[in-house]
Amino acid sequence: MLAIEAEGLRKVFTGRGGGPKGRRRTRSVEAVRGISFSVEAGERLAYIGPNGAGKSTSIKILTGILHPTSGTATVLGLTPWKQRRDLARRIGVLFGQRSQLWFELTPRQSFDLLGRIYGLDRSATRLRVDELGGLLDSRDLFDAPLRNLSLGQRMRCELAASVLHRPEVLFLDEPTIGMDLVAKQRFREMVVRLNAEQGTTVFLTSHDVSDIEQVARRVIVINGGTLIYDDRVSRMRRSVLSTKLLDVRFEQPPAPGSLDFDGMQVIKETGLGYKLVVDTERRSIREVLDTLLDTQRVADISVLDPPLEDVIARIYERRPS
Repeated sequence: MLAIEAEGLRKVFTGRGGGPKGRRRTRSVEAVRGISFSVEAGERLAYIGPNGAGKSTSIKILTGILHPTSGTATVLGLTPWKQRRDLARRIGVLFGQRSQLWFELTPRQSFDLLGRIYGLDRSATRLRVDELGGLLDSRDLFDAPLRNLSLGQRMRCELAASVLHRPEVLFLDEPTIGMDLVAKQRFREMVVRLNAEQGTTVFLTSHDVSDIEQVARRVIVINGGTLIYDDRVSRMRRSVLSTKLLDVRFEQPPAPGSLDFDGMQVIKETGLGYKLVVDTERRSIREVLDTLLDTQRVADISVLDPPLEDVIARIYERRPS
């Protein structure tokens, strides 16, 4: 069963600009250029690309906020921009920089209001909130004023609000933006758990490579409004995400040549701080870390993913001409 299907989806924005007032020219920007894809029910899909690629425009079309210029799309068998109200009862949407909770209320009070909006009776809402509190390990947060919660805690409550009405599809647009590492990891685990235990289809956009690796099973990459890559994350990890970055600060300068070993390269040196790139196809991160810790005086070390822009650039390099 398909949860989402898009065929030849295209969106052109038209406006005026580029000249003095009264003589401005009409300009058109094609944000989405004939994209086609489908998502099975219960899938966890990452839909990624650089800024301006067309990700947010695609999500707004699929959730009924925007009308496409041409092409077709269905979500749960409904046409989003024609049957938006019916669709809203069956999908959840979480935008990382937009809250659906009321700032002066507790999350539980907001859930009561949202339950009425979705047509749930009070007892059903209470039962669902209690269920989500256990599932998301957030019961202690639901009765605290929203303004007193950290960003990570607030986003857990936002996630609960997004799935309060048991949506079949959950759209997540940059949900971990601004979170610290611990909060991000907790959030990712909760999304995966929702998918595993309730069969919720997950449609995720993010600039964080770790979101993609840990939440999604499949990844679609778009750039310039066109689809350039569609494959399983596991295959992407093997073929594209074959490097890791190390950010190392030493207690004393490494001896000349002591960092020259197979599978690792120094890409930046600033005093006692070094940036290293590791080819994980040639040498495992654990082996590199063990070697560094055994042979050098290390003050601090971090393992980082390559920037998403680098990942997309490598996908371009691998595309047939």
